[in-house]
Amino acid sequence: MSASNRSKAPKKPVSNAKKIFRIVLLVCTAISLYFVPWSVVWAYLQPLPDTIQEQVDDATNKGFDGIIVYVDQKGKAPKTYTAGYHNTEKKIPARPDALFKIASNDKLYTALAIAKLVRSGKLSLDKTLADYFPELADRIEHADKITIKMMVQHRSGIPNYTNTYMYWANPKDNDEERLDLVLDTPASFEPDTDYEYSNTNYLLLSYLIEKASGTTRFEYLKKEVLTPLGLNNTYGSIHDVDMDDVMSGYYVGYDADLKTDDNDCMLATAEDLGKFLRALNEGTVFTDQKERDIYSSIYRYDHTGLIPGYQSISRYDKELDAVVIQFTNTVNFEGYNWNISEVLYNRVIKLLEKEKS
Repeated sequence: MSASNRSKAPKKPVSNAKKIFRIVLLVCTAISLYFVPWSVVWAYLQPLPDTIQEQVDDATNKGFDGIIVYVDQKGKAPKTYTAGYHNTEKKIPARPDALFKIASNDKLYTALAIAKLVRSGKLSLDKTLADYFPELADRIEHADKITIKMMVQHRSGIPNYTNTYMYWANPKDNDEERLDLVLDTPASFEPDTDYEYSNTNYLLLSYLIEKASGTTRFEYLKKEVLTPLGLNNTYGSIHDVDMDDVMSGYYVGYDADLKTDDNDCMLATAEDLGKFLRALNEGTVFTDQKERDIYSSIYRYDHTGLIPGYQSISRYDKELDAVVIQFTNTVNFEGYNWNISEVLYNRVIKLLEKEKS
């Protein structure tokens, strides 16, 4: 019999199990694609523009009302780029000299103050919270075991007051009320057995700076850090500034301008924060090498900040020898707003790398 006359073997029917599997696979694929953060992916995949200004301009197409980017690369004059609005309602363009709530970036200043007070012999990293604040011994679990170093490094186990239920829906107006939120509550973990970022640590460290220095945390910083570095555009709170100079802050889906909210954080221009970050990384902010070693043993050399209306990234790139500060004034805790800001920041770094090559 010729090959052409041979009957073809009948195809085996696809089993119901295989059909169901294929359908489930397709459905799962469709669902997974639905949950892909396409706004972040697109921001990442876009072709790199020719200039940093073009990249900064693009932030307004990514949901940000306003943006400020400060670049200080060794061998070049520092430059500040802006796009969008300083105040959206009044259509005031973003200002390079605007004051901005730097949120958790101020932990760099607090950790530095602790290092300076340790170097001068006014504090010990190995003493406990209960040693300095005996009145808290029965109100904060393990206060007799939590050292100052553990607090600086977020290894204390003291709960974070901003993680308490619906905190940002009704933020507290002063440190006493903020601390009350976590007093007499269980520790998150045994001291020095884990890590948990806790703003309560730094609230207590601010109290400690005041106790050891005999003045407010900001006045101590002004004397020991800001004035020597010539940082005249850094302030302790919104009560110390002309509010017209403060960049407005917005939360997605909420119409109000958030700049008058008292979040108990420092304010600075992008330039001032950039100068501070370079001094910190180059070591010129330290009294001597021993003070620098103390700081290096307890904290980091870059930071980010995030509160309603204000998010910031402050980093030093060693290979580029460049400080880059980015301020964006539109926040959404529920979306991908922060991720997009990180992508925008990294694209500025890529442009600097491209220029260098």
